[in-house]
Amino acid sequence: MSMTDPMADMLTRIRNAGMAGHSKLDMPSSNVKVAVATVLKDLGYIKNSKIISDNKQGVLRIYLKYDDRQDPIIHEIKRISTPGRRVYVGKDDIPRVKNGLGASILSTSKGVLDDVSARQAQVGGEVICTVW
Repeated sequence: MSMTDPMADMLTRIRNAGMAGHSKLDMPSSNVKVAVATVLKDLGYIKNSKIISDNKQGVLRIYLKYDDRQDPIIHEIKRISTPGRRVYVGKDDIPRVKNGLGASILSTSKGVLDDVSARQAQVGGEVICTVW
């Protein structure tokens, strides 16, 4: 079985683990997945992430974050740009999520950035996903 959209698989695993109440989840690692996990950690949506080496490509382990009532911090995480429909935005058209309460994650020429950092760096790019 070949996977056509590994980023959608990552986001689905995060969404499902949060709904099931798991404290951590594992997935095959890649540079883009690690960069997205780092941005999610910097924004405070996950506790931590680390790479566990195996004899293949490695495993990315993500530790999820919950509030006082054990509800997941990530309410909604959506894939925007897909392999069949790439979504690119300029520096002036970076989308705001829930009027600034959420975040967009973009792949830019300066790396994977959240929407606020991309606006400060004045770069556009491919909108990977939105999170709230």
